Amino acid sequence: MKPLLWLARVACLLALALGLGCSGDNRPRVAFVTNNPEQFWGIAEVGANKAAKEENVQLFFRKPSPGNVKTQMEEIDNVVNRGVKALAVSVIDPKEQSDYLNTVAAKTALLTQDNDAPDTKRLAYIGTDNYKAGRAAGKLVKEALGEKGGTVIIFVGSLEALNARQRRQGVIDEIAGREPPKDANDFKPSPDGETHGKFRFAKQTYLDQPEGASKARQQAEAALGTLKPDEDACLVGLWAYNPPQILGAVTDTVKDPEQKKRIKIVGFDEDFATLDGIKAGTVFGTIVQNPYEFGYRSVKMMSKLARGDKSVLPKDGILYVPYRVITKRAGKIDSLQTIAVDEFRADLEKLIGETKK
Repeated sequence: MKPLLWLARVACLLALALGLGCSGDNRPRVAFVTNNPEQFWGIAEVGANKAAKEENVQLFFRKPSPGNVKTQMEEIDNVVNRGVKALAVSVIDPKEQSDYLNTVAAKTALLTQDNDAPDTKRLAYIGTDNYKAGRAAGKLVKEALGEKGGTVIIFVGSLEALNARQRRQGVIDEIAGREPPKDANDFKPSPDGETHGKFRFAKQTYLDQPEGASKARQQAEAALGTLKPDEDACLVGLWAYNPPQILGAVTDTVKDPEQKKRIKIVGFDEDFATLDGIKAGTVFGTIVQNPYEFGYRSVKMMSKLARGDKSVLPKDGILYVPYRVITKRAGKIDSLQTIAVDEFRADLEKLIGETKK
């Protein structure tokens, strides 16, 4: 092999290892930027990589760490400067980042995924209907606490994120028996500490960003410290890392077996620790999104946009990816059809395993 050719190939391999791409790679470039580095996004990356292979595009997949606005914008700037033709972002703070995202949209085709920024010039949102998913979590809370009711404590990373506000409001409205807001993107959040019949909401919503999982564990321990030994409660974790941290806090800090029985956990997303908890009976259930489809559908859409095809854009700018409800056994809870955790986990592991081959 000629020395210059050999050096070029070594440089290309090094660039690929760093996630930079090769200068001689003429495939259209697209990027997927998350809002944090948590496990949830590993599943999205599998779907994104599969779509990138099918569509023959060069994909930059970025997971900002720490998950804050400054770091995320640095990652976005990096991929935009590398000439991406389309970009899908899980927006951390839609209000703070609005002007910035509009400048990005002037340079490349901008999509949002997982967390929307509807008041920007993004072309489409791909992800969950988070308000409705929050209401589904509220149904699980009511079923978990039963006729006696109890205290409901909500945990989430940050209420600056629209998906967090929507999920929280969905939980509260379902338990309160209220009608949905006229606009799920623009509403006045309910205050903490409300009481609705037999259900009482805690005096605060426990937030953990930008630290994430480590702070989430501390917040769960702090919340548990507010409960009386004979108090029935349901702890609701609305971001993927929240339920495992809540479960760890309950397992390690609540020593009385009878008190542990009074504490229920409802989660969001498919962290394997959450699924293990459902199987063991220590987590009542979880609302799972479909991060694999977030990645897969985003890259599929971006690949078309990168080649100038705008016909793939949904007419209303929204492409909802259905959520699912996972419990220990399949069944019906209110209007929800649930999936057995063993069945869901087997399908998830098969999906991830097959796409990694």
